[in-house]
Amino acid sequence: MYKSLLVAVDGSEHSKKALTLACHLARQDDAVIHILHVPEVLPHEATLIWGIGAVAIGDELKEMSAAGKKVIAGAEAEARKLGATNVQTHVARGEPARAIIQESKSLGVDVIVMGCRGLGDLAGLMMGSVSHKVSHSAKCGVITVR
Repeated sequence: MYKSLLVAVDGSEHSKKALTLACHLARQDDAVIHILHVPEVLPHEATLIWGIGAVAIGDELKEMSAAGKKVIAGAEAEARKLGATNVQTHVARGEPARAIIQESKSLGVDVIVMGCRGLGDLAGLMMGSVSHKVSHSAKCGVITVR
């Protein structure tokens, strides 16, 4: 049914569930699974609070790059553990919903799989969640996981 899937991951429990589902679907159809992480950069001066501690904005890009590499490496390892054999990883920059949609177009995927709640819950409450924006704008199928 699917030749290629894109799963957006951010390290949250919902994105881990989305990865599990995407791997299941990919195994069924021997599909390519594209794992995408989009680090979210704040457009203003701030201190970010991560599960790993506070990150000063001056170190933001370096820290986010390192954290992003951990997220994507962990997701790839988990996908392989779940039996996915054709795995490709991608890191994109920019506003997450737009970056996910752009990657889905350039990769020509059949479906996007993503958690309906990730690490950006506060922004989601104020501006609409990433999954909501992707669902309404993607030109391919979108599966959201709770």
